[in-house]
Amino acid sequence: MDAETPCWMHYAARLARVHDYIGTHLDDTLDLNRLADIACLSPYHWHRVYRALYGESILMTVRRMRIVRASEDLVCTARPIDEIARRAGYGSTHAFARAFRDAYGVPPAQHRRTGVHRPVYPLQRGEADMFKHEVEIRRLPELHGYAVSHTGSYMKVSNAFMRIGAWVGQHGLIGPGAKMIGIFHDDPDTTPEAQLRAQACFVPADGAPDVEPEPPVERVTVAGGEYAVLLHTGPYADLKSAYQWLYGDWLRHS
Repeated sequence: MDAETPCWMHYAARLARVHDYIGTHLDDTLDLNRLADIACLSPYHWHRVYRALYGESILMTVRRMRIVRASEDLVCTARPIDEIARRAGYGSTHAFARAFRDAYGVPPAQHRRTGVHRPVYPLQRGEADMFKHEVEIRRLPELHGYAVSHTGSYMKVSNAFMRIGAWVGQHGLIGPGAKMIGIFHDDPDTTPEAQLRAQACFVPADGAPDVEPEPPVERVTVAGGEYAVLLHTGPYADLKSAYQWLYGDWLRHS
C-alpha cells in the first residue's frame, strides 16, 4: 500500500494478519499482547480498532471461528458431536447446540444431516462509518488532586464519585475552577467485569488548601500532554459507544 491508500485500509491489512493467526490457533489460549504485536499496534488500544473495523470483539471472533470450524466438522467429518462441542470451547453439548443454532439456524444434528458448510462472517466496516463526532485536541498541564479507586462494573463508578465528592465537600475544597475527572484503566470488552479498574478524581482549583488524604481517598497525578477530547451528550449508558468510536474509528484516522 502507498501513501494514497486510505488509513483505514492500512489497519484492515494489519488486522487481517490477526484473523489469519487466530484461525490457525483456535485451540490455543490467545495472548492479547501477542495479537497486538502481529497487528503492529499498541497493546492498549488495538482491540478497540479491531472492534470498530469488524463490529465484534476478539473473543467474539474466536467464538465465531470455532463455530465455523464446528460446522465443517459436522458436515465433513464423523467426529462425535460432544467432541466437536469441546473443540469449539463448550463444556456441554447443550450450550454448544444453543450457540450453533444462533449462528446457523438449526441444531448441530440437523446440520450434520442436511447442512452445507459455510462460514459466518462479521460485518466489516469502512469509511462510511467514520467521522461521526467532533474531536478537539487540547494540551493540558499535569494535574494533581485526590481520587477514590473503584473496582468492578463501570456502570457503578458513580459510587466512587459520590465518595470523593463527599470528602472534598467536608474539607472545603469545592469551588470555582475545580475539576472532576474519571480515569478508566481497563477495556470492558477484554477485561472481566470484576477486574475493571477506575478512579474518580477531584482536582482542586489553584490556591486551594493542601489536605492530607486518608483511605479510601488517595493522591493522584494526571499526566500532562496532548489529549483528544470528545464531548458526549446523553445518557451515561450510551458513553460506551462514544469511547468505542473515539478509540476505534477516530484514533486510527488521526
